[in-house]
Amino acid sequence: MLPKPGVYYFPWEVSAGHLPDGSTLRTFGRLCAYRMSESRVTLTALHESQQHEVLVCSKLVEPFHAQLGSLYIVLGELEHQADGSAVVKARVLTCVEGLNLPLLEQAIHEQREYQQERLSGH
Repeated sequence: MLPKPGVYYFPWEVSAGHLPDGSTLRTFGRLCAYRMSESRVTLTALHESQQHEVLVCSKLVEPFHAQLGSLYIVLGELEHQADGSAVVKARVLTCVEGLNLPLLEQAIHEQREYQQERLSGH
């Protein structure tokens, strides 16, 4: 059986901690830290003048060439930790440096609107 397709969530939605444990998701951010010994990646994103962090477990995608400061998209499952934080267990971690971030955000908004229209039957 194939895993569920990942739903796009903004980094600030992931870091807010409102998504259920085990959610399959896609998100993005700039790689600001990579701790190879712990298989931990930290992605950051700026939204409304606040910096948001998404922690990523990179065990399943290693080895990979980490490019600090570059934009990445991650696909994986959300796992809540005992300390209240959340970690995305990455199945895919791709560098997308050069991607037009405002267009990606617009596409996510439009995809959500389309899916809402389909669900409401309009």
